[in-house]
Amino acid sequence: MIKSVGLLTRKEGLSHEDFVKHWFEIHAPLAEERTRPDIPSTDVRIDGIAELWYDDRAAMERANASPEAKRLHADGALFIGRIKSFVVGEKVIISRE
Repeated sequence: MIKSVGLLTRKEGLSHEDFVKHWFEIHAPLAEERTRPDIPSTDVRIDGIAELWYDDRAAMERANASPEAKRLHADGALFIGRIKSFVVGEKVIISRE
């Protein structure tokens, strides 16, 4: 499986609520039709993206409290200069049914 993950930022002057409404009600059907609008990319310099999946927030908290997570974080401190993390819930926009 290959995933493409994009960090989206709404246009200046657009509320978060209006962004989400447009994304779900207008943009998602376009994506389902497999169209690709001309959206300029943002020049963001990164060296990696880490994506971790959990069944729920409690599972995430248990995993982050584990000895393995403590070793992982300690190792990350050796080579990661900055990290911006987001905790998000999955919402299916395009059903595969």
